Amino acid sequence: MPDSNAETGDAATAVAAGGAGSRVLRRAAQPAARRERDTAPPRPPRGWPRLAGWLVVAVPALTAFLVGGYRLGGASLWRDEAYTRDAIDRSFGQIFTLLGHQDAVHGAYYLLMHPVAAAIGTSATALRFPSLVAMAVAAAFTAAAGRRAAALAQARDGAGLPAACGLAGGMVFATAPLMTYYAQTARSYAIETMFAVIASYLLLRACPDGRWRWWAAYGAAVALCGLFNLFGLLILAAHGMTLLLADPRRMAGAAAGRRLGRVPVRWLAAAAAAVIVLGPLLRVAYRERKQIAWLGRPDFATVDALIRGFAGSRDLILPVTVLALCGIAAACLADDWRPLNPAALALPWLVVPPVLLIAVSFAKPVYDQRYVEFCLPALAILVGSGLTGLVRLGRRLRVTRPAAAWAPSAAAAVAVLGLAVLLVAPQRAIRQTSARPDNLRLASAIVAANERPGDVVFYIPANMRVLGTGYPAPFRRLRDIALARSPVASGTLTGTETDVPAVLKSRFTDVRRVWVVTGNGNGTFPVPSTPVDREKMALLAGMHILHRWRAGDVMLTLYGY
Repeated sequence: MPDSNAETGDAATAVAAGGAGSRVLRRAAQPAARRERDTAPPRPPRGWPRLAGWLVVAVPALTAFLVGGYRLGGASLWRDEAYTRDAIDRSFGQIFTLLGHQDAVHGAYYLLMHPVAAAIGTSATALRFPSLVAMAVAAAFTAAAGRRAAALAQARDGAGLPAACGLAGGMVFATAPLMTYYAQTARSYAIETMFAVIASYLLLRACPDGRWRWWAAYGAAVALCGLFNLFGLLILAAHGMTLLLADPRRMAGAAAGRRLGRVPVRWLAAAAAAVIVLGPLLRVAYRERKQIAWLGRPDFATVDALIRGFAGSRDLILPVTVLALCGIAAACLADDWRPLNPAALALPWLVVPPVLLIAVSFAKPVYDQRYVEFCLPALAILVGSGLTGLVRLGRRLRVTRPAAAWAPSAAAAVAVLGLAVLLVAPQRAIRQTSARPDNLRLASAIVAANERPGDVVFYIPANMRVLGTGYPAPFRRLRDIALARSPVASGTLTGTETDVPAVLKSRFTDVRRVWVVTGNGNGTFPVPSTPVDREKMALLAGMHILHRWRAGDVMLTLYGY
C-alpha cells in the first residue's frame, strides 16, 4: 500500500509539472483495462450493431417486396384466384354461409381478404397485395432464422458471419422465382409460408430459452400456419426431426427443462395445443376431402417438377444443389453438427413435409407442390449457409494455406453472380400469364368481343362456372339456362344446376348460339359425366362449331346454326 501510494503521488506530481514525461506517467497510471481499450481497433459507432441487425432483416424484406411487387397485377387471374374473388366479394354473413357448405379450409383466408377487398378493390393487384406483404415478412424472418441458427452454432471462426448467413439466406428467398409466383397469387399459400418461417424462428428462440412465453408464441404461429393451410401443420414433423438432431447438452445457454430424450416437453405441449385448436377444422377438412379428389398419384415427373420449381429453373438445379450441400457440409464439418445450426433447422424443414406427402399419396393422393411451398425458405437458408461456409473456409485457409485463402471467397462471389444471371430468365417467365394454368382475362376478352344478345352459355362440367368469375362482366351477359340457384343463393362457389334434363330442354328456346366453357388441363373436350351434361351435348347436336379459342387451359367453343 505505501509503495502504491507513493507511485501515485509521483505520477500526480509529474502531471502537475506538465513536463514531457507527464503523458507517459499519465498513461502508466491508467487501469489496464483502459489501456487495452486505447490499443484496441476502432469500434463502430454505438448505434451501428443495432442498425446492422435491422438491415439483415430489412434488406431481404424490401427486396422481396420489390421483386414480388414488380408487375404484380400483370398476369391474369386464374381459376383458384377467381374462387378467392368470388368468395370475398360477398358479405361476412354470406361468407359464413359458404363455409358451412364448402371450402371451409380456406375460411380464414376469405375472412381476412373480405375487408381488404372492401378497402382496395378486387383487381388482380389488390387481390395479390396481401400475399406480397406476407412474402416480404417471410423474407425478413428467413434472414432472422438463418442468422440466429448460425449464431447458435457458435463456430470458433465464425465471428461476424451469423449476420452474413442470415442476409444471404434472406436474399436467396427474396429472389426465388417460386417466391415471386406465390407473392403474385391471391391464395393463402404466402400467408402460410410467413407463419411457417415465424414458427421456425420462434423455435430457435424457445428451445435455448425454455420460457413458456416463447413456446406459447411458437404454438400460436404453428396454429396460424395450419389455419391458413392445414398442410402447414407438417412443419411440426420437420421441427420434431430438428429437435431429435439437436443435443441439448451442447447448446450454449440452453435451459434445462424437462425432456423426452432430446425433445423438450414444452415443445410437445405447444405442438399438441396447436393441433387441438385446429381439431374442428381438421374434421371439416376430412368431410371436404372430395375437393382434392382431382389429385393423382405422384411419379418421377412429380419429383422432377418439385426440384425444378424450388430451384427456379432446370439450369438452377445444379448450382442450388451444390450450394445447399455446402451448407450441410458446413454444419457437419465446421460446426461438428452443433445443435440448431442452419442445416439442423433447414434440412428437415426442406425434406420431411414433401417426403411425407408424396409417400402418403401412393395410398391416397394428397400431394401438390403448392401444399409444400412453405418449405422454400428452408432451401434458401441452406443456400445462404453454403455461401457463408465458403467464406468461412477462406478464413481458415488464411492460417493453414494463405496462398489458397482467396479461392473459396472467389467461388462464393462467382456463385452469387452466377445465381443472379441465371435468375433473370425464370423471374421474367414467372410473371407471365403462361406460368398460370388459365388466362381468364383473355377468356373474358374473347367473350366480350364475340358475344351477342341472346347467346346461351353451358359450363361443362358445372364447376367450370368459376372460369367466368375472374372477370365476370362479359359472362353475365350470357344466358345461363342450366343454373338453378346462384352461388350466393346456394351458399356455394359455383352455384347449382338443374338436375332434370327435361327442365334444361324446356329452357332451350329461341337459341341461335351457345358458348361452351370448359377447362381441361390436357386440352381436350370433356366427356359429359352427368345426365344434364349429356343433355347439353344433345342440344348442341344440331349445331356446328363456329369458332374455338384457347386461353391457357380454358377452352371456349361457340356453337351456332
